[in-house]
Amino acid sequence: MGFPGTWMTESESVVYRVVPKCACSSIGQIMFYSDHGKFFDGDIHDATGGMHKWAIEASQPIIERNVKTHASYAFTCVRNPYTRILSSFFDKICGVQRNGKRYRGNMVPLLTQKYGIDVGGDDGTADFDQIASFRRFLLFARDTIRWRKPMEPDIHWSAMSGHVSTYIVNGGRYDHIFFTEDFDAGMQHVLNNIKTKHKVNLKKIPKFNESESHGPKRAHPVEDYFDDLSRHLMWEIYKRDFQLFKYDFDNPANKMPLGPVDLNEVHAKLGE
Repeated sequence: MGFPGTWMTESESVVYRVVPKCACSSIGQIMFYSDHGKFFDGDIHDATGGMHKWAIEASQPIIERNVKTHASYAFTCVRNPYTRILSSFFDKICGVQRNGKRYRGNMVPLLTQKYGIDVGGDDGTADFDQIASFRRFLLFARDTIRWRKPMEPDIHWSAMSGHVSTYIVNGGRYDHIFFTEDFDAGMQHVLNNIKTKHKVNLKKIPKFNESESHGPKRAHPVEDYFDDLSRHLMWEIYKRDFQLFKYDFDNPANKMPLGPVDLNEVHAKLGE
């Protein structure tokens, strides 16, 4: 299986396990800058050089050797499951992607037909009932994760613990897991523990939110999207994420974690 979703600087100063919808664009650009003194021109997910990625075949033996010997500082970043699934909905379901097309081609028509989801018309600009559509999407997300129907679960809404675990199961160990909601402090902790070719001043780093302009703006507070049934589905899908990463399941309005991640607990429970 190896180390899918793993990125590493060319200098091997640091290793990062990507978790989709958790500031991965900003983190990738910071890693790129720390080696090259400039940002990648474009979406860092499209970069095929300037850093090692598991998706680049030539990088795989280099990443594998590093991770299995724990030669570099390794980290990942997580996010509140309530805001993460909402972000996935507005970006990937409602939004038109960078290529001017819908995400995954025929997925949105399938959702409209099978689940009655409205996404604001062909270009996503028409008014629609965001709350009703989101709750139907959540049902779809649960079906993909629980039964792998009507399609396999997508990386943007599959559980964070699943992404984080592949790194551990295959022989890696994290030195730090921090929160998107406290990004600067978490990323600074990483930078304080590594040697970079170019100094990174987080206060001067722009936020690289590649999904920001894709979909409609969220029209309501987070908690309005989650009724009793929606929260039941969230627990069914993301119970482990809430528990391991210390997020507040009982209060969707509280995006902040209730405490720090216990790395020993994460390695013990996700390494099984």
